[in-house]
Amino acid sequence: MTTVAEVVGATLAGLGATHVFGVVGSGNFHVTNALVAHGVRFVATRHEGGAATAADAFARVSGQVGVVSVHQGCGLTNAMTGLAEAAKSRTPLVVLAAEPGASALRSNFRVDQDALAVAVGASSERVHSAATAATDTVRAWRLAQDQRRTVVLNLPLDVQAAPAEPAALPAATRITPPRASDEAVTELVALLAGAQRPVFIAGRGALDAKETLQELAARSGALLATSAVARGLFAGDPWSLDVSGGFATPLAAELIAGADVVVAWGASLNMWTTRHGALLADSATIVQVDLDPAALGAHHRVDLGITGDAAATARAVLDVPSATTEDSRLPVVPGEKAGYRTADVLERIVAAGRWRDVSYDDDGDATHIDPRTLSIALDDLIPRERVVAVDSGNFMGYPSTYLSVPDRRGFCFTQAFQSIGLGLASALGAALAAPDRVPVAACGDGGFLMSIAELETVRRLGLGLLIVVYNDAAYGAEVHHFGPHGHPLTTVVFPETDLAAIARGYGCAAVTVRHPGDLAPVAEWLAGPRAVPMLVDAKVAAGRPSWWLEEAFRGH
Repeated sequence: MTTVAEVVGATLAGLGATHVFGVVGSGNFHVTNALVAHGVRFVATRHEGGAATAADAFARVSGQVGVVSVHQGCGLTNAMTGLAEAAKSRTPLVVLAAEPGASALRSNFRVDQDALAVAVGASSERVHSAATAATDTVRAWRLAQDQRRTVVLNLPLDVQAAPAEPAALPAATRITPPRASDEAVTELVALLAGAQRPVFIAGRGALDAKETLQELAARSGALLATSAVARGLFAGDPWSLDVSGGFATPLAAELIAGADVVVAWGASLNMWTTRHGALLADSATIVQVDLDPAALGAHHRVDLGITGDAAATARAVLDVPSATTEDSRLPVVPGEKAGYRTADVLERIVAAGRWRDVSYDDDGDATHIDPRTLSIALDDLIPRERVVAVDSGNFMGYPSTYLSVPDRRGFCFTQAFQSIGLGLASALGAALAAPDRVPVAACGDGGFLMSIAELETVRRLGLGLLIVVYNDAAYGAEVHHFGPHGHPLTTVVFPETDLAAIARGYGCAAVTVRHPGDLAPVAEWLAGPRAVPMLVDAKVAAGRPSWWLEEAFRGH
């Protein structure tokens, strides 16, 4: 007999699911097994929060819809922080959440699962009956895929167990991304044609627009930058400034602030990307292109708001016929218009375009390594083909700026909810999405210890994950935020912990690092075969806050 649970599993496999992350309980046992029976790989994490975060990272790096499977009630509540991050990041995710049946009104597991989903910005759907099981599942999948939504698909236990007929998948609908109106395109062409120092800032909504934006930037003489979450999109382009905002190099901040036209492509221009607005000159003309009309001007002044897909809109600008009036069209030949792309600017980018090119006084001492020195040394050791997942905390600016990434798939930045403890599981999902790369988890000691259960998952799966813990034996952000004002810090400072010893207990390779020379075992491990994870317990100097933290706390 075929059941609804089996129909749901078969339908998701047919739609393209390749991995499902979760913790199996009685409520999601059958649907998870149905997925496995149809060729989907099940990744058993040790906590539902880890499952949600790993699936989020897998979706970001692979470009696929992520799938999570959880038990009813407590399984879903355990996953909520990860789901909040995914929903805020518009990650396409389908969460299979078992649910007490209609007759189980007094079940201990009963909570308002619809309200939980909506409360964190996710959508809530349900499999209603045997007759609609396939249709309901397809609807949830397409909502996640086409609208980039995190969708909780509730699976009532009584409905799951009901007999059902296998169903064929409906034909896929081809969706053409909407581009801007002709009027908006013409106005943007005129702005770019007249710009002397244009800058493009690409965000999450422009991840598929790389080549088109590079071509348009070349035609208009624009420099290229990204929001933090889109870091790596323009890696290797000689006119790339890397990240705009708190992570921007001094040179990038200067050049962005000097722009006369700034075009945000699929970027929200929030306080992080604009340094609370200070990075964009009052005299600059600000353009924002976004699929969501509600996003236009939501965080920063916008002089021209354009509703449309980033890639489609940029292509429309490039395709404006040359018959347009001469003073309001872009050059046909790239390089015809210098704009910001001068020999002097290029020379400066080459000399000071990376944080490692910026001089600093090393804060290391006899027992602690400067986190900048650590990060630069690791950047030199780790192969270029890497994927870096970064947790949240005072330390996060160091791996986010000093560790280079090869492309947009090389950086996984789960920071929309600003929760600590997501880095390890993010690296787990990223590693499975990019098995041809060296996966790196950059964590603080607080976030790592919060999520340490997934160290067993990483070890069990045999992932060659490099885990770098910037260990200051504290919640460093709070130390540096409240300490200068004389507040007691006993609640946020902890005794030193031997994380390397703990990692060895999990079966991992591990090393304690206090000086650059201590990284020799990491170099040996990177040389292969990387059969087990390697944890670097870096005892970092923590006498001052990271440069970006002072800026970030202005928003608190």
